[in-house]
Amino acid sequence: MGYIERPRRVVGAAPDVRKDRTAAAPATRAGSPLVPGTAADRYRGRSEQLRGAVARLDAGVDDTARRQLADWIREQYRTEYASEPVGFVARCLLGPPYVDHILDLFGAIVKHHAPADPMPDPYNGARMLARNLSYAYIEVYADGTVLPVLDDGRVVRSGGPL
Repeated sequence: MGYIERPRRVVGAAPDVRKDRTAAAPATRAGSPLVPGTAADRYRGRSEQLRGAVARLDAGVDDTARRQLADWIREQYRTEYASEPVGFVARCLLGPPYVDHILDLFGAIVKHHAPADPMPDPYNGARMLARNLSYAYIEVYADGTVLPVLDDGRVVRSGGPL
């Protein structure tokens, strides 16, 4: 039997979902910003400021500062993206034996993992994705959804980056 090549997924430029969201979302009152809440909000690109804040969760800040940063991040997700992750999985830059870590938004916990260390649910579904050098971090949601975030802030779904 000969080799059969399977069809490949073609990833093209993503549509700007912000245009659709702006047209469909109602304003809270005259002059106030639009209220997020559409399904597309969860998949909009992540701002540079938000990506920087997530990266700082792992930067040797004290517990109080880490909790304040986690609170700010949760609020950004609630107001800008209509849902908030329970935490993130990302590559660990500490070096051997660590390869990845969990950044938890509720206890502001940072836990580093070696390759043989088990990672608890729901984070374990994001572990292999976090080792991909293209991703800044992987968002992990309570329902088990994992959303990889590229270094440029785009969010990846099964059909490619948005």
